[in-house]
Amino acid sequence: MHSTHENKIYLVTGGTTGIGAATVAYLAAAGARVIATGRSPETLEAAKSAAPSNVEILASDAGDLKAINALSDHIRATYGKIDGAFINAGIAPFAPLETWTESQFDKLFDINVKGPFFLAQKLVPLLNEGGSLVFNTSMVHEMGMGTAAAYGGSKGALRSIVRSLSVELAEKGIRVNAVAPGPIQTPLYGKLGMDDAQLENFASHVANRVPLKRFGTGEDIAQATAFLLSNGAGFITGEELVVDGGWLNNVG
Repeated sequence: MHSTHENKIYLVTGGTTGIGAATVAYLAAAGARVIATGRSPETLEAAKSAAPSNVEILASDAGDLKAINALSDHIRATYGKIDGAFINAGIAPFAPLETWTESQFDKLFDINVKGPFFLAQKLVPLLNEGGSLVFNTSMVHEMGMGTAAAYGGSKGALRSIVRSLSVELAEKGIRVNAVAPGPIQTPLYGKLGMDDAQLENFASHVANRVPLKRFGTGEDIAQATAFLLSNGAGFITGEELVVDGGWLNNVG
């Protein structure tokens, strides 16, 4: 699989931590040039310090349309064309229905839905023939999960966008797919508002529901994403590859 990415150029949004960082590292090790974005000054600085010569780290807010326009302008001016993108940046707030405010809801959909939609719009003219877009959805939109109504709704909307764009962009030779992570061990779990004991109980509960009896890793998602970006997936479009250790098939 690695040789298929040699000298390719990819964009990975949210590429400075977690799943995005793992995907950047995997593609870069495979010989690709990678543009990785993030918005936290701390993670951006750490990523820049560790990045190999074939990775460019850029500050870009995934939910800000001006930032999206600036990102596409930079790609056009610096690279001309790219071969694919992992539209990965997103947030995952889990909260009961009664606690949500309009501003929180709008922020979630700006980052998880509106931003990815308009980034895809900007990237289509920049994709080489046979280019590929991979969106990061989630298994959560396929199952009922308490406190996940807004988050699951945002990922369900993204899944619908993938289906429609795969048809619309097929005539341009562009494939559009999604990777849907299940429980993945990333810094995201530290942002759920739980104390250490609650996080440990939550992790134990989740692992017991997964047939493979473990959390996934960032590299598990990176490899699935790299496959969807590659020519090895050249006859696959409109699909969502669930990477969850079998959890979705074990719900009940």
